[in-house]
Amino acid sequence: MDAILSYFSSLNPMNFLSQLPGNIAQGIIWGLMALGVFITFKLLNFADLTVDGSFATGGAVTAVLLLNGVPIWIAVIVALIAGILAGLITGLLHTLFGIPDILSGILTQIALYSVNLNIMGKSNLPISNRNYSLVLSSLNNNMAIIIGLGFAAIVIAAMYWYFGTEQGSTIRSTGSNPAMSKAQGINISVSKVIALALSNGLVALSGSLFAQYQGFSDVNMGRGAIVIGLAAVIIGQVLGETIFRKHINFIIRLVFVIVGGILYYIAMGIVLWLKMPTDDTKLFTAVIVAIFLAVPYLQKKSKSSFKKVAKLNAKAYSKEGEKNA
Repeated sequence: MDAILSYFSSLNPMNFLSQLPGNIAQGIIWGLMALGVFITFKLLNFADLTVDGSFATGGAVTAVLLLNGVPIWIAVIVALIAGILAGLITGLLHTLFGIPDILSGILTQIALYSVNLNIMGKSNLPISNRNYSLVLSSLNNNMAIIIGLGFAAIVIAAMYWYFGTEQGSTIRSTGSNPAMSKAQGINISVSKVIALALSNGLVALSGSLFAQYQGFSDVNMGRGAIVIGLAAVIIGQVLGETIFRKHINFIIRLVFVIVGGILYYIAMGIVLWLKMPTDDTKLFTAVIVAIFLAVPYLQKKSKSSFKKVAKLNAKAYSKEGEKNA
């Protein structure tokens, strides 16, 4: 009992509050990455594991260009283009060579590990805000939040516009029903390649911002990115549907992906504040994702018409039994 009291007395709420701006800033950055995952996972119905590699590619390209005197905005744009190329490779492996979606993503991810090492020349490159003019930095979390939200607003607006165009609609149609889309004359291979390119471009952009925020690029910085992206997407989806129910639309879904990223990092901040072992953070991440992945299924199951009929029948039988008695 004394040990429990001692543990809770050691938890200082001010420590958590002081870390909260940093958690929010990181959540926004990873929320941008989750928007890329949203394109493949929710719109295209494609399990793309490339993101673990393309996230690190964005950071690697940004760091190397900065070290060679390239202006930061050009470095960010080139990082985005590098992510687009990574997505193109995954798309071509899948569409031209018939490699299954998961395997094509894994192959590109594995290849990108070596590519990222070759880009940086070593496993880690520092890009401190003291030496370079960066877009955002952890030295000023409030400004990082504002800039991150600015990026998020631009990306969400661009996605909302693009996926309302004819080409964007073909991507959504391909993900919903590829057989029917093909029957309607849509080139589903082209749609998949474009979607994968756009997705990994956003992921690399997020990787570029995250490398600047943490002050270095690391070859392993994208490890587990797909899980964090899925967590943000699923948390945002569950929360958005809970609040807006049938009134939720596409742009609200996009906004709640960012919200999901923020909530995920706040949850991880709580875990660290509770002094849980840092070696178990991946375990906590997996548990959080598993819970939120199960929620939509359980909600649908509870609303199933068959289940409702079974309950009504059970009530009817019980009433009939009471009358007979």
